[in-house]
Amino acid sequence: MTSKDANIRILVVDDHPMLREGLCGMIAGQPDMTLVAEAETGEQALRAYRTHTPDITLMDVQMPGMNGIDAITAIRAEFPTARIIVLTTYKGDAQALRAIKAGASGYLLKSMLRKELVETIRGVHAGRRRIAADIAAELAEHVADDELTAREREVLSRVAAGNANKEVAAQMGISEETVKTHMKNVLTKLSARDRTHAVVVAMRRGIIDL
Repeated sequence: MTSKDANIRILVVDDHPMLREGLCGMIAGQPDMTLVAEAETGEQALRAYRTHTPDITLMDVQMPGMNGIDAITAIRAEFPTARIIVLTTYKGDAQALRAIKAGASGYLLKSMLRKELVETIRGVHAGRRRIAADIAAELAEHVADDELTAREREVLSRVAAGNANKEVAAQMGISEETVKTHMKNVLTKLSARDRTHAVVVAMRRGIIDL
């Protein structure tokens, strides 16, 4: 049995109490792991990290306020060696790429937690990168795609919220022609047939969320 001091110290971040409870239960059942703190928002995660400096942080992506990717960026800005494993419901390659660029060391679908969480924690703690096979396949499929610019993502998000080009133009303080140009680029980059298809593709890949 490993001593408590030598255990992998873990911070759990998720806004769903039931999932946090499940994660904490899994950690409690491992002789080489110790739960040091829980958080339900990105802001709480940053404060908890400063207080406890855990070995591993399990980070949800979709949270109110500061989301998981912003929290990873903030934590890594202060603690460049932080080892963070993203937990998500979404297979989207764009979201995965943003998390990895922000500094995530692991990326797991929540549907895989029971089978893969414990070994992923041990692997990342040992200095390895762990990305679920489904996610790696999505990343490989889109590796040569042109990324949407921040402006294109914003236009598409507003379109997804049900706004016509004229309304998007007014909201963003740009011309309707510029909105049309951005949408034309979006359709090309996403290989989408029309606006609705572009929204569906972008949401599936984690490029935007509503």
